[in-house]
Order: sequence, then structure tokens, then C-alpha cells
Amino acid sequence: MKFSVSLTCIKTPVLALCAAFLLASHAQAHGVTAGDLEVIHPHILAPAASAKSAAGYVGIANEGTTADRLIGIEVPSVHHSELHTTEHSADGVARMMHVDAIDIPAGETVLLERGGMHIMLMGLTEPLTEGQMVPATLIFERAGRVEVEFSVDPSDGDDHSHMGH
Repeated sequence: MKFSVSLTCIKTPVLALCAAFLLASHAQAHGVTAGDLEVIHPHILAPAASAKSAAGYVGIANEGTTADRLIGIEVPSVHHSELHTTEHSADGVARMMHVDAIDIPAGETVLLERGGMHIMLMGLTEPLTEGQMVPATLIFERAGRVEVEFSVDPSDGDDHSHMGH
């Protein structure tokens, strides 16, 4: 499939950035639909080969009229996985905190992304390499167990194994 968009017709920098992102990410976009939920591009930024942990990111859209909650994740290739959020103290220090669940309100999209909510994969049993697909199961209160694959995307340069958890 071939896409073509002239960014010169877009008047605002924000729209141009969004259009560029959509075009650049189209080739690597993937996801799963389970009932009213759409799991959008589950991915892990490739960690260093020696890393013992990594962070997973995903968008979850709830097209239904009833809220749901992400209550867990299972990843066979890691010793332990948790739902986390990032809290920033008054002095600007970021700290990762475990959360029991992430609310997915009806009619909304929740992003698990850098600097916010994310999935923490601890105790990697093997190096994760760019292009690899990592099977996982997202567990929702209402939608139940949803099988997904996290793509290992190009690294952001951060080593998540040294972050305080």
C-alpha cells in the first residue's frame, strides 16, 4: 500500500508533525481488536543487549459505552511484568510506581507512553533486538485476556534497567 501526502498543504506545525508521524509509523503499526477495545501498536524500545528490564508502550481505545480496566500483563519471556506510572517530585526527579490497574474510560483512548503510564518488563530472559516480536497477554477486567505481540522498535537511547523501581 502506498501513501502520498503533501505536507506543504498543512498550515500548522502540529498538523504537519501529526501527518509525518502517521506516515512514518504506518509501516510498523499493528494492533488487535477485542470487543470494544482496540490495542494500538504495542511496542518496546530496543534496550541495550545487557539490559535486565525494558518498558512497553501501547495505545488502548475503548469504542464502547462501558469503561474497562487493564489489570495485568503476562509476558512469557520475562520473569515479572507490572503496570507502572511515572511520578515527578517537586524537585523534578522522576520515579516509577507500580499501579494495580489502568482505567480505560468508555469512548476514550489511553496512551501508555514514556514519562507516564507504561508496562515494565523486569528480568529479561534474553536480549530484545530491533524487529523482534514479543508475545504477551493483556488482562482486562471486562474484555478478559487479549493476546498481543509487542514489536521491538528502534531504541530511544535510554537504558531502563537503571531506573528506580
